[in-house]
Amino acid sequence: MIRARGLVKRFGDFTAVDAIDFEVYRGEAFGFLGPNGAGKSSTMRMIGCVSSPSGGELSILGLDPVADGPVIRARLGVVPQEDTLDLELTVRENLLVYGRYFGLSREVIRERTAHLLDFVQLSDRAEDQVEPLSGGMKRRLTIARSLINEPEIMLLDEPTTGLDPQARHAVWDRLFRLKQQGVTLVLTTHYMDEAEQLCDRLVVMDRAKIAAEGSPRELIERYSTPEVLELRFEPDRHQVAAEKLASVLAERREVLADRILLYVTDGDVALAAVRALGLEPLTSLVRRSTLEDVFLRLTGRRLED
Repeated sequence: MIRARGLVKRFGDFTAVDAIDFEVYRGEAFGFLGPNGAGKSSTMRMIGCVSSPSGGELSILGLDPVADGPVIRARLGVVPQEDTLDLELTVRENLLVYGRYFGLSREVIRERTAHLLDFVQLSDRAEDQVEPLSGGMKRRLTIARSLINEPEIMLLDEPTTGLDPQARHAVWDRLFRLKQQGVTLVLTTHYMDEAEQLCDRLVVMDRAKIAAEGSPRELIERYSTPEVLELRFEPDRHQVAAEKLASVLAERREVLADRILLYVTDGDVALAAVRALGLEPLTSLVRRSTLEDVFLRLTGRRLED
């Protein structure tokens, strides 16, 4: 569905995307994971045919985004990072107006609007103004609007930023159902749990380059350990504890500003070893490794840094 080879995007002397390679296959959910400024949105704008590549090759649906931009855009659904709904129209009118951009007949738009509002669970708000809707409802409406042309590929740029946990899960459920229906999803996110929940495959981007590629599980197995022991100490004991913990058997150790992470096979065994050194943390947590641990390993930074 999408193929990039040596893809580059420059803005003057600044390189936003630096010679990246990736492929997206029909019916999968493919993610770009990374912090703000990593190059994710610039890549999405090139895929969406609203920003021309500065170099390399990019093919979308077998077409050239520079020469065939309008044809490609007609087959895409786009959920931008910021909602661009018309706040003065009703929920239903937002879909009716948007459908006309694609040259659809009013009858087809009405049929699809009814179906899509049911799909995103907004049928009971169809005649309401958009302005008073919650953030989660507006996001679901934006997703419904992006589906009015029955796209083959959905581009989602940070689809749940700013939403509370309940609203995020509601959006995840709709996106998962779309994938089940065979729609190809391409999304950017800096939420590790979102990437793990939604993506079949993903690339980790940092400083305009791809640092790693694979499924969430493959990346965790390749770059981290089965478990992580998180330890917090009194601020004045933090550095001393970090130095003592160098003797605890761990694959690697990360000393962050607020906690110390030990990457181990068995967190409970590691915690017993910590206490055997005479160290008693304020708090301790044994958890499984996540994509954030992968990102920390690859870049030396946490995702929110």
